[in-house]
Amino acid sequence: MAETICVVDDEPAILNTLSSILQDEGYQVLEAKNGVEALKVVRSDSPDLVILDIWMPEMDGLEALKRLRAQSPNLLVVMMSGHGSIETAVKATKLGAYDYLEKPLDLEKVTILVRNALHQRKLEEENINLRIQVERRFELVGSSLAMERLREMIDMAAPANSRVLIAGANGTGKELVARAIHLKSPRHNRPFVEINCAAIPETLIESELFGHEKGAFSGATAMKRGKFELADGGTLFLDEIGDMSLSTQAKVLRALQEQQFTRVGGTKLLNVQVRVIAASNKDLAEEIEKGNFREDLYYRLNVLPITVPTLKERREDIPELANHFIKSHSEEQGMKTKALSRSALEVLQRHDWPGNIRELRNLMERLLIMVPSPVIEGPDVEMFLQGRSTSSVPGIAVGTHYASLREARNAFEREVISQKLRDNNWNVSKTADDLKIERSHLHRKIKLLNVELRPDH
Repeated sequence: MAETICVVDDEPAILNTLSSILQDEGYQVLEAKNGVEALKVVRSDSPDLVILDIWMPEMDGLEALKRLRAQSPNLLVVMMSGHGSIETAVKATKLGAYDYLEKPLDLEKVTILVRNALHQRKLEEENINLRIQVERRFELVGSSLAMERLREMIDMAAPANSRVLIAGANGTGKELVARAIHLKSPRHNRPFVEINCAAIPETLIESELFGHEKGAFSGATAMKRGKFELADGGTLFLDEIGDMSLSTQAKVLRALQEQQFTRVGGTKLLNVQVRVIAASNKDLAEEIEKGNFREDLYYRLNVLPITVPTLKERREDIPELANHFIKSHSEEQGMKTKALSRSALEVLQRHDWPGNIRELRNLMERLLIMVPSPVIEGPDVEMFLQGRSTSSVPGIAVGTHYASLREARNAFEREVISQKLRDNNWNVSKTADDLKIERSHLHRKIKLLNVELRPDH
């Protein structure tokens, strides 16, 4: 649909000329002869842009601009005048005008300015919509007492610049908590940069964190900025920090203490302003006793401690979470959503969920795709939960039909590998160790079975 522009001027010749030019450019054009008419047009037709003359009878353009902005705070307004001055232009800008045109009008300049203004507004709206989608994607769902307490902790921690240490079992949503803190903080318009300390080999972790200079080591063909640098002004989320080696811990501690670092192979000290949020599924106090984690780093990070409850500790949230995942998966898959019966919800609430939120989310995706009826019943849920081992790897659902034993085996292996990759945060080496196969063999399996390699947020 064509964008709408309202042209406001008391001179008929200018109204006709501008209207014709803008219509030739494909815009719908509304006209108003003064500020009073402009207010009525904007109230009734909500144009995308107003081109407003300053010198008009009854109500001048600056007064009209003030009232238009009060009436529609996000309205895009371009001012024009044949008696312009810098002082007038500044005043119009302070009142919220997008730009200022001088008469006699350069019609080519008018069309370029209109195009740029509307394009910028479109980008701003897209940015707002993307932000809403991101916030919805990382929304903390649940109204249990445990979740209310968690939200209170987030609200208290967010405005500060202090470091946060998030504890919680695998799959509880530690990253969601970190993102919630960032989005509620004064840094919300700055980068949120994450790094999974368990997923990066020891030989590369320092380069990932601090960056490297060209030629710093074999394969360093160009300078690379690290996560600390990329997060400047924003938040750096160090996930699974309990898996970081002692030598890397020492370098992170030094960067936190001195608020500066050098890239690998470099000599220049870099200063950044970064808020660090760390998370671990391990008991770091126990890791300190075992000699696996530095006590001084622990106290540097553990300024504001937050513990994320397990799903077992917030069973009353399961119906809300399950329906939330069904809806979000149906939107992502382009499928019709499905209802969960009372019996299905009862089965879900009885389950212990060792994989926590991640396990529930994956099950909801599976049920949405695999259950043919519009309502998911209790037996459907039980069928897809049968055969689970204590390692959180689900087996093939009972009742599934396969053309051959090979097809059934491939389906089973695909499910096992996919789940193990999720459990290990997509670390192929660790997954190969858990499955007791060679890394190269696992890569061949992933390719052969079309296992999707993508982070599961």
